[in-house]
Amino acid sequence: MSHVKSIYINLPVKDLAVTKAFWTSLGFSFNAQFSNDKAVCLILNEGSIYAMLLTHEFFAGFTTRTVADGSSTQVIIAIDVESREKVDALVQAALANGGSRYREAADHGWMYYDSFADPDGHQWEVMFSDPSKFPG
Repeated sequence: MSHVKSIYINLPVKDLAVTKAFWTSLGFSFNAQFSNDKAVCLILNEGSIYAMLLTHEFFAGFTTRTVADGSSTQVIIAIDVESREKVDALVQAALANGGSRYREAADHGWMYYDSFADPDGHQWEVMFSDPSKFPG
């Protein structure tokens, strides 16, 4: 039984304007209700998954720990899309608009993915999977 209604991933960013422009260039939109001059709410899956992209100063108000630099300490955020072509298109758009490659694409037959780091160094894997082709 799931107790989770929505997921909000909170990530610190250095420059909110650069961050917003980057994600807009990839075709994503934002929830204006939860966006201001300190944070933007990136819609990853309407109604269920969001990334709260907060300025370092604002992010620091939610933790007693040091705000990590995205280029040194990481989680990898994976997003599943509709097709291999969508994987390639999204990663190419990221690379063309300020993202960087941190790993080459991989094809495992049942799953294909490619990766990019956003302007703050947060690592994103974009994947397409077909569980019916999973070996075993």
